[in-house]
Amino acid sequence: MAEALSTSTVPHGETTKRDFLALVTGASALVGLGAIAWPLIDSMNPSKDVLALGSVEVNLAPIPEGQGITVMWRGKPVFVRHRTAKEIKEAEDVQLNQLIDPQPDSDRVKPGHAQWIVLIGICTHLGCVPLGNKPTDPRGNWGGWFCPCHGSQYDTSGRVRHGPAPANLAIPPYTFLDNTKIKIG
Repeated sequence: MAEALSTSTVPHGETTKRDFLALVTGASALVGLGAIAWPLIDSMNPSKDVLALGSVEVNLAPIPEGQGITVMWRGKPVFVRHRTAKEIKEAEDVQLNQLIDPQPDSDRVKPGHAQWIVLIGICTHLGCVPLGNKPTDPRGNWGGWFCPCHGSQYDTSGRVRHGPAPANLAIPPYTFLDNTKIKIG
């Protein structure tokens, strides 16, 4: 009878019901923890409307030569201008030593698409939005963009030519999807 009251011994290496229950309990706890943590982690991802603003497609077909439009990308204005042959020639002929922030026109446009200039429309001085995309806007002495706040002037390549702005208008990442459509971002 004394033997019946003592705990039974299990040979080394064999599993017991207790081991199985511990394993199932641990696995269930991990699954439960994952089920709780996943919604929290997933809520840190950007929402669909924010992801949609990460890139924007622009139809170039309705933009007449010599004019531009402003589109919004990531909360910033982006100038898309259809340059004339005269504007392109003037931008290419500029001596780099005349520029505040020297950069050739060919570095500011996509190869084979010199007629299109795409720029972030924020003045590099204090973050104002320069004028020049509407036909009635003042464009400064170089025919590009003019920031009325402090007088910075940019040429048709978006290069700063006059005023306190220290750098050229920035170029956003963009690609041509075809000859009449670009994707910014």
